[in-house]
Amino acid sequence: MKLTTPLLAGLLGAAFALPATADFQLSDRYADQDGDLVADVPTDASEWLDPNTLIFSYTPVEDPAVYADVWSEFLDHMAEETGKKVQFFPVQSNAAQIEAMRAGRLHVAGFNTGSNPLAVACAGFRPFAMMAADDGSFGYEMEIITYPGSGIESVEDLEGKELAFTSETSNSGYKAPSAILKSDFDMEAGTDFEPVFSGAHDTSILGVANHDYPAAAIANSVLTRMIDRDVIDEDQVESIYQSQTFPTTGYGTVYNLKPELQEKIRQAFFDFDWSGTGLEAEFANSGESQFIEINFKDDWDVIRKIDQANGVSYSCN
Repeated sequence: MKLTTPLLAGLLGAAFALPATADFQLSDRYADQDGDLVADVPTDASEWLDPNTLIFSYTPVEDPAVYADVWSEFLDHMAEETGKKVQFFPVQSNAAQIEAMRAGRLHVAGFNTGSNPLAVACAGFRPFAMMAADDGSFGYEMEIITYPGSGIESVEDLEGKELAFTSETSNSGYKAPSAILKSDFDMEAGTDFEPVFSGAHDTSILGVANHDYPAAAIANSVLTRMIDRDVIDEDQVESIYQSQTFPTTGYGTVYNLKPELQEKIRQAFFDFDWSGTGLEAEFANSGESQFIEINFKDDWDVIRKIDQANGVSYSCN
């Protein structure tokens, strides 16, 4: 589904008076001559990377070994398409993933919704694909969850209690709920509730299910997959808030891979057959069954607006 912004505009009000791109700027090490907000491929062939082994990483999760298996058939397919060895690289944080690409150690990746703009700005990430359903629809919602008997039945009941976020680069795990709580409920972290950080959506969900956190802001696509894998039971958590739909993890390459290699990687995403694979087993129950083409400038417009409302800086250290 294509995202619409009227709800978000009402949600965050005057914070959206400026265009979404007002504060978005690529690092000085990248060029954007065509104005699509992503780094151009270098015109000088001496700057191209053509590694013997392509390094791929998926957005941080609590148990990366599970996702190494989930992605194994796809990575074999990418190896066939490109003629390269392909290695899965587990990452423990969004910051580590961005730094690995910025340093040239990561070539292909899936960056989560909230860290995607920072990866584009600071690491030369060129996103081109997203998971979607058979009909081309895509997206997930941010939910605030609690456990039965916590005494929290509404957002207002969070006052004076802990709320678990994932990391400050996460859209649904931090940026969207922070903006929503401030605008819709006049609640701010550190004043009206105590923020804690778990590091990952699955960690937050497990924390609520096991009563380690009274509540957490999470991506409901992760929750759906964890229930499907019997990691938690559905009746261990309750939702007290659900947002509008956001885009999911964006997949792409680092900007300076050899152009022919970038094209082969793109093709690997779009002609991969999910049938009977780990990707199908893991993601089908949250609605995904294929990769579709995306446009960072358009599809991440709503996310950059949330960043703007939160005062997020894209400056790169």
